[in-house]
Amino acid sequence: MNNLYREEILEHYRSPQNFGFIENFSIKSKQTNPFCGDEIEIFINWKSTNKYKKKQISVGEISFNGYGCAISIASASILTEYSKGKAINELTKFSQKDMLRLLGVEVSEARKKCALLALGVLRDCLYAT
Repeated sequence: MNNLYREEILEHYRSPQNFGFIENFSIKSKQTNPFCGDEIEIFINWKSTNKYKKKQISVGEISFNGYGCAISIASASILTEYSKGKAINELTKFSQKDMLRLLGVEVSEARKKCALLALGVLRDCLYAT
């Protein structure tokens, strides 16, 4: 488990990207991990564009707020960075396996709920749109 807290994860925990609130957000969602109490809330402003003569909705702005262990905060930071500018249909295809690969560290079964909490919140936002 030592490699779980490698320097990149700790850096995202200490100085998370996109941490805070967006005023006048399009949508938000929040989830809590009942096993450890971690809580993540994601705020999104959608951006609408015409791509190939089709209307496409993508992430314009994204931020998160919350508290928890290093892996849950780091995963929210990494996921929000990854999601910027991505279309809804692209993000709906992003799987749990993709999220774990994006983290770049081995995650034990016990810590998977922490690592996937932000993805669950993002999915709530995507499917509510």
